[in-house]
Amino acid sequence: QVQLVESGGGLVHAGGSLRLSCAVSGRVFSTDVMGWYRQAPGKQRELVATITNSGNTNYADSVKDRFSISRDNAKNTVYLQMNSLKPEDTAVYYCHMNRRILASSRDYWGQGTQVTVSS
Repeated sequence: QVQLVESGGGLVHAGGSLRLSCAVSGRVFSTDVMGWYRQAPGKQRELVATITNSGNTNYADSVKDRFSISRDNAKNTVYLQMNSLKPEDTAVYYCHMNRRILASSRDYWGQGTQVTVSS
């Protein structure tokens, strides 16, 4: 059974930094794609960043050059370093894993961690 547990959220002033962590329990396959999503109040959940096992990354335009996603495969942990935070970054951040086996695809989600950026 795969479980994703986030940590590292909190309250920070605009311009500050936070680092989120996501620990994955259970087996992680080399084809699993890890990522971070966020959901602000009254808005839909949106992609923040993704990373493959080989380290290929993808970012939302709104966080490029400010956020950095990384992955420690030995520790089954994914990180999101968030710099130059803005009030509009305030949201619940969710760790995500997409697993594809043959023709099937399954998504796993963490419980979410709150990030609040004050102006």
